[in-house]
Amino acid sequence: MSICENLCPNEGRTQVVLLGTGTPNADPARSGPAVAVVVDETAYLVDAGAGVVRRAAAAWQMGVDGLSVDRLRHLFLTHLHSDHTIGLPDLMFTPWEMGRREPLAVFGPRGTVRMTEHLLAAYGEDIRERVEGLEPTHPMGYQVNATDIEEGVVYEDRGVTVEAFAVDHGSWPAVGYRFETQDLTIVISGDTASAEKNLDAYRGCDVLIHEVQSDAGLATRSPAWRRYHAAHHTTASELAAVASEVEPGLLVLYHQLTHGVSEEELLAEVRRGYDGEVVSGRDLDVY
Repeated sequence: MSICENLCPNEGRTQVVLLGTGTPNADPARSGPAVAVVVDETAYLVDAGAGVVRRAAAAWQMGVDGLSVDRLRHLFLTHLHSDHTIGLPDLMFTPWEMGRREPLAVFGPRGTVRMTEHLLAAYGEDIRERVEGLEPTHPMGYQVNATDIEEGVVYEDRGVTVEAFAVDHGSWPAVGYRFETQDLTIVISGDTASAEKNLDAYRGCDVLIHEVQSDAGLATRSPAWRRYHAAHHTTASELAAVASEVEPGLLVLYHQLTHGVSEEELLAEVRRGYDGEVVSGRDLDVY
C-alpha cells in the first residue's frame, strides 16, 4: 500500500483512496477515474471508471476494510462521460453477486436516474436469472436508488457531509464534491476547465484531488484537440495558480492528461507555479 505518511499524516477516522487515476486512454497502469473517501469503514465512491470494483477489492486486500466489495453502497458521479461511468454496471451487480444486501445509492447530475434505469433494463435477463434461479443472492442487492442532484448539500449521515458544486466541463451538467468528515475536508474536482470559479469550494480543504493537463503537452496537439482540451480541462499552470490561492494541505493530481510528456514533467509544471505539497497520484495510493 502506498501511504503518503509524511505528506498527509492521518490516524483519524478518514482515509482517501485513489482507486483509479486514468483518462479515456487505455493505460494498463491506471484504471478509470474513481476515488474512495472511507470513514469508519464506510466507503463513499466518487466516479466509477473502468476497473473500479477490482481496484476496491485490491485496496481491501491491502487493509482498507471499508472497501470490501459487498459493502460498496454509495456512489457520487461528477458527470456522465463514459470514462467516469463505464464501471457503474460493475458496481451495481458485482457487489450484489458477492453478498451486498442493500440497494446502491447513486447521486449525480441530471441524467443519472435515466442512466441507471437503462442499465437495470439492459441487465434484466441477468437479474431475472439470478433472482429466480438457484443463486442465493439477496433480492434487494441489485437495486439502485438514484438521485439527480443540484448544487448544495446532497448527502449527509453521521460520518460525512457531501456538498456538490458546479464545474465547467462542456455543455452538460458536471460537478465536483466537497466531503466534510470529523477529521478531514476533501475536495474532488472531477473534470473541469480553469477552476478559478471553484475557489470557494476549494478553500480550507486538507486534500484537494484535482485533474490536470500538461501545458507543454497540450501545445503539441492538433488545433481541434487544443480547442477541446483548453475549454474542458485544467492546465498545470492554471492549477498551480488556483492551489496558490486556496492553499490545500495536500494537492493530489489525478486524471493526468500528459499529452505525451512524462509524469515527472507534468509534476514539474505544477511545481513551477506552486510551492505547496503536491504529489502525482497513482492507483491505490492512500492518504
